[in-house]
Amino acid sequence: MSHYHALVWLDHKEARVMHISPDDVESAIVRPANSHVHVHSTRGTLGSGRLADDHEYYHAVAQALQGAQEILVVGPAQAKLQLIKHIHAHDHALVDRIIGVETVDHPTDGQLVAYARKYFVAADRMRAQS
Repeated sequence: MSHYHALVWLDHKEARVMHISPDDVESAIVRPANSHVHVHSTRGTLGSGRLADDHEYYHAVAQALQGAQEILVVGPAQAKLQLIKHIHAHDHALVDRIIGVETVDHPTDGQLVAYARKYFVAADRMRAQS
């Protein structure tokens, strides 16, 4: 995928990666290998009650973002922050390409594309003034 902008919406069950241009969208879905495992905290367990971060999942998401020059990361909970942490630790080439991290619930693909286009236009305007 060779679009300039990309958006990834993710939670612990899937990542929807969209490479976006003004008149085209290429999308892919990335799922963790252990998608059947419940990853939210559980009471009454020893330890933190949470599974360790799924580095293979986050690496697959990072690979799906390759080629984009500007990336917006969105999602409803902590997975987006865990992806950012993973990218800083393991996929250094993407670090400077991430221009935003936003909390977004569970929109449709069309709503995500509209949100991303609006976000990227605003981000482009902000950089043009500096």
